[in-house]
Amino acid sequence: MSAFDWLNGQAFEVLGQRVIWSDMIGNTVGLVALALGWRRSIWTWPAQFLSGVILVAAYASAQLSGGVGKQLLVIGVAVWGWRQWHRGRQRAQDGSIAIRFATWRERALLLAGTAVGTLAVGGLFTAVPELSWNPWPDAYIFVGTLAAMIAQARGLVEFWFAWLLVDIVGVPLAFDSGLAFSGLVYVVYLALVLWGMRDWWLRSRTSVKPALEGVAA
Repeated sequence: MSAFDWLNGQAFEVLGQRVIWSDMIGNTVGLVALALGWRRSIWTWPAQFLSGVILVAAYASAQLSGGVGKQLLVIGVAVWGWRQWHRGRQRAQDGSIAIRFATWRERALLLAGTAVGTLAVGGLFTAVPELSWNPWPDAYIFVGTLAAMIAQARGLVEFWFAWLLVDIVGVPLAFDSGLAFSGLVYVVYLALVLWGMRDWWLRSRTSVKPALEGVAA
């Protein structure tokens, strides 16, 4: 038995939903990556890389070419994100990555890029049906994931809002795709996203105060 066949073998069954190893392991590593991102640990990127590699097998088994493409994108952005954080140009005093809110220009670029990207990818998925059986939600998640990871690599608090919007669509889509564990993990993602959003929000406010005090002095 090849590694691919083992990864796509059944781990267990819950409420009539078949859970495969690649779906379970890949998403568990993804949860670890999100928790590391919340802690502003640079190890979030290797974890996201590993999660993407394993989930390629899960989406391939479900014949979701769009999902495979998304995970390949995650792998590539994880490498870029590692490099961005590793440079450490804007590190906080405790050695972790400094975080901030995006400027209005950055927000506009993220929103515009996400909208245009979703239209483009959704059009591609519609024109080539074998890429996705549910083109527009798949395109939304595909591009939304990219936007979230770019914002995370730049240390922007808005990255949590992007993940929140992805999760809202990702939960039902994962269950409909037959990837039950992905659906369950997305629910846990939602809780972690809300928690992480609050933490980064508070930390960004704390990091601004010393700067304002220095200006006042």
